[in-house]
This record gives sequence, C-alpha cells and structure tokens, in this order.
Amino acid sequence: MNGKRVTFTDVLRVREFRTLWLADAQSAIGDQIGRVALSVLVFERTSSAILTALTYALTFLPAVIGGALLSSLADRLPRRRVMIGCDLARAVLFGGMSLPGVPLAVLCLLLVLAVLTEAPFSAAESATLPSILPDQEQFVVGTGLKSITFQTAQLAGFAGGGLAIALVGARLGLAFDAATFLFSAGLLAYGVRARPAAALPADPDGGPRRSSLTTGFWLIFTNPKLRCLVGLAWLAGLYVVPEGVAAPYASKVAHGATPVGLLMAAMPFGTALGTYLFVRWMPAKLRSALMGPLGMASGLPLVFCLMTPPLPVSLLLWMLSGLFFCYQVQVASEFIRAVPDHQRGQAVGIASSGLLAVQGIGILLGGWVAEWAGVGWSVCGAGLLGMAIALVLSGMWSRVRSAPPDAPAATETAEVAEVSQTEAAQTSAPSESRRGVRRGLVNAGPLKPASQLNPANQPQQHRHRA
Repeated sequence: MNGKRVTFTDVLRVREFRTLWLADAQSAIGDQIGRVALSVLVFERTSSAILTALTYALTFLPAVIGGALLSSLADRLPRRRVMIGCDLARAVLFGGMSLPGVPLAVLCLLLVLAVLTEAPFSAAESATLPSILPDQEQFVVGTGLKSITFQTAQLAGFAGGGLAIALVGARLGLAFDAATFLFSAGLLAYGVRARPAAALPADPDGGPRRSSLTTGFWLIFTNPKLRCLVGLAWLAGLYVVPEGVAAPYASKVAHGATPVGLLMAAMPFGTALGTYLFVRWMPAKLRSALMGPLGMASGLPLVFCLMTPPLPVSLLLWMLSGLFFCYQVQVASEFIRAVPDHQRGQAVGIASSGLLAVQGIGILLGGWVAEWAGVGWSVCGAGLLGMAIALVLSGMWSRVRSAPPDAPAATETAEVAEVSQTEAAQTSAPSESRRGVRRGLVNAGPLKPASQLNPANQPQQHRHRA
C-alpha cells in the first residue's frame, strides 16, 4: 500500500472482500433473530425453561464437534463451492424449521444439522481471505472489520430480535433467517471467484500427503508459534465468565432484567470499539508485540469486580475488559498466515472448536465459583487467572518473535506469503485474462478450501466466537 495507512474503506474497495463482508453481515443479523425465534417458538409450544435453554444451547454445541471433524472439508473441496453449499443447506434447514407443525424432535435435528454446516463454511471463508487480501496490513484491517461487524450484528440482532419476533412471529423469524442464507449464497456465487484447492505436498514415498485430525493437532501443538497463538485465543475461556454469571451479578448491583442485558452487551460493545481503535490507529509494527500485554490488561478490570461495585462502574469495567480483548483480531490474522495453506481449514477448525469448549468449561467453573464463594470472586478470579496465564504466554510470544528467521514458524509464514503473492498476481491481471484464468481453474478438476479463526466469529472469536 506504498506506506499508506490501510483503512476500512480501502479493504471494502476490494470487490471479493466486500461481497464476503456483506454476506456475513446480513446473515449474522439473521442468525441472532433466528436464535430468538427458536427460543420463543420452543417456549410457546412446551412452556419448559429447560427445553428452551437446551434448544438455545444446540445453536452452539454442535459447532464444537463440527469444527474438529468437518473443517477439513475446506481443505479438500473448492472453497467457494463449500461456502455456497453450506449456505444453501442452511437455507433449506431453517426453512424447514419455519414450517407449521414440525415436531420438536425434528426441529432439534434440523437445528443440529444447520449448526454443523457452520464449521466448514467458516473454514473455507477463513482460508480464502488471505488470497483476497494478500497484503498483511489489508488482511488485519479486513479481519478487524469482520470482527466489528459480527459484534455489532450480535448487539443489533439481540436488541431488535425480540421486537421483530413480537411483530411477525417466530416462524417468520426463522423464514427470514433462511432467506439471509439464500441471499448470501447468491452473493458468493456472483462476487467471489472460484479458486483451485491448495496443493497437497508429497509424502517421501512420492504419493499425496493425507491429512487427518491427528495431523492437525500435531501441527498446532508442536509449533511454538501456533501453540502460543492458540493459548492467547483460548484466554476467552476465562474472559467470557462475566457473561455467564451476568444474571446473579446483576442481582447484586441492581434490580430487574434490564441490567442483565446491559452487562451482557458491555463486553461485546467494548470489543467492537477496541477492535476499531486497534486496527485503525495502532501502528502495524506494534500490534503483534502488544498481544500479550493486552491479554493481561483484559483481565485487570475484572479484578475490581470483587466487591461488585454499582451498575455504572461495573458496566465500565466490563466494557474495558472487552476493549482490551481487541488483540484477538491480531491473533487470528497471525494464526491464519502461519498455517500452511493446505491445512488452514483443519487447523482453524480445531482452534475454533477448542475455543468453544474452553468457553463452555469456563462458564461452568465460573458458575460453580459464584455458587460456592460469591459472584464477585467468580469474576475477579477469572480476571486474575487470565492475567497470570497471559503473562506466561506473553513471555513465550516474545521468545517466538525473536526466534531466528530460519525457525519453523518463520519458514511456514514465508510459504504462506509466497502463495498469497502468487494469487495476488493472478487477481491483478486484466479482466479478460482473469476470466480466462477462472475458466481454466473451473475446468482444472477438484479444488479445495481452508479456514480461519472466528473474530470477530473470534472467534468470535463468542460466542466469543471470537
């Protein structure tokens, strides 16, 4: 970019990224409305709080399995084809849920299948982004914009979802969610060009190298750089604890249901604001070095929640914690660019599944501590433990960053950069030539996609799909 600071406008001028961003934004809003609609529909039919909670949990839990087992599809099939296929499948499944008279068991089955398709879609999209935004600064800014959009869509969807369902009904809410996936598939088919699958390296015996779940784990946890990045991402398992105990915490600082919603919205709002400031104003050369310190800073405001201060103070502290959590966008971009292209989908799927799992465990442990020692200790303890782990990870990351250039992590990053530069050259070709390349790719045979961490998904990066 000739030394110029990259802005959100710059990345939105890239047609393919703009298409992905628009498809994600509108379907994210539909997702939140769909979750509200499902909860309302199940409660209307069963009057059971347990069944309603179980149905809501089903919108997240299958992603833990899907991320580990299905994300590798993004490394074996054409990436655009995977994304379009997943969107069409979800349109059909959510459309089926909106039909009258669907038994509850069938409704849950359709929901599980729909959630399972999210993993290969996210994997394929994440692996495609480095090809669309090959410049590192563009990639970070684009990832930040996607994260901000997801957090904002969460707030808008939950805030407006209840009103929308009250006006049109739960079934129409589900039908609207199905329509957003159909629209997303159309956008991707029109605005994202087909690309070949990443080439598999050859085994020593000359045959193609096969990937498996164990090779994905081996790649992540034997590579110091990837291992450290995953650890920084999984800190969300501790920093999500306040949201998990928002209701009992609110009962200590205020009365009524409104404070619960305000507290739960404080951290996503802080993350969205912090991500904007981080990618817009933080110098690129400092972002990587600040990941560890920001991980520690994210836990510091939670420590002051020990005495459960009044609601305005608590809202400020929770928002500050989310604000410092903005470093996740840099974690996601570093991770994706460090993973070999032919394993991106699987690696991101494993990391994302682990992220969801540690968040679930963190919320359960936070609830247990709140029950045993008080909600103030639960939030404060999560902050203290997060700061301690972030301190260790910060030291590890400093050593990784100062490693010699010929270290494995640096070599892998260089390989990924070389692939990105090659695709960037193809993208910059004249339009007529590009169409010829596209026809050649389509006729070349099997293609293949890969994936990235949920940022903003960061996974959200939250559910802290951080």
